[in-house]
Amino acid sequence: MKALVSREYGPVEDLVITDLPTPVPTAGQILLKVQAAALNPLDVKLSTGEMREHMPVKHPFLLGLDATGIVEAVGPGVTNFAVGDEVVAFTYGAAGALAEYTLANDGPNVVRRPAGLDAVRAAALPVAGMTAHAVLTATAVNPGDSVLVVGATGGVGSFVVQLAAHAGAQVLATAGPSEADYVRGLGAQEIIDYTSGNTAKQALALRPGGVDVVIDLVNAGPGLAATAAAAKPGGRLVSPLGGQPEFDRGVGAIYMGVEGGVGKLQDLVDRAAAGTLEVEVGATHPFSSAVDAVGEFATKHTRGKVVITF
Repeated sequence: MKALVSREYGPVEDLVITDLPTPVPTAGQILLKVQAAALNPLDVKLSTGEMREHMPVKHPFLLGLDATGIVEAVGPGVTNFAVGDEVVAFTYGAAGALAEYTLANDGPNVVRRPAGLDAVRAAALPVAGMTAHAVLTATAVNPGDSVLVVGATGGVGSFVVQLAAHAGAQVLATAGPSEADYVRGLGAQEIIDYTSGNTAKQALALRPGGVDVVIDLVNAGPGLAATAAAAKPGGRLVSPLGGQPEFDRGVGAIYMGVEGGVGKLQDLVDRAAAGTLEVEVGATHPFSSAVDAVGEFATKHTRGKVVITF
């Protein structure tokens, strides 16, 4: 089979599409013929070595965590799926998704793809949607709470804005001028133009006492202090990227990633199929152009998700 591979840590330009043996599912595994797979920032970080201290990989390393495809074979013990089923899968821990065939572990991170959800939008759901679900759950927002979403136009951010609005929160979201209407359409009540000045100061101008929750999907480590300044005293900052446990004025921090969204993929797929969760795909590329697509993804902001089709 053809697969997108990192042969060693290095720049994304060194990625290659190469031939590898088609994997064989073992006990509790499913083999998928991939229809579409989405790109995530973690793909780039794992392949370049940025995450080697915390998440080292073995080479050759197959990129990709999100896939939708057709079940080609099932391993011993798999009874929930059969050959021919169309499914959506988070493949972490089994195999890379950017290949003609991939493995997925049977369980809550593999669900059937309903007829109302096309393969491209389905592939965009697992990592970004599960992360958004986990982040919003960690915020413990109540109807009427004010929530600042930093990074609202990205893959995770677009889902966070919608889920927060559905929960009854008053959403303030960052966006450039050209994307303001798009973010309002997702459910944001106030738009903060991050290109025109300090995000926290703009948020405080709209909510002088500070917001109840800051969800920062862009910054990590020391960089989070700047956006934590928008939270009210004793408020909360939530991020999937990691940082210090507390900030000035008693603002606490919660760090939650995709692992917190395990078990939520079925809900996300159902919402997307029903039309109550918008899945924004900003770009699609054929698998033959995957190397260039990853390079563009690593250097250029794209609204929503980037999906590779097979």
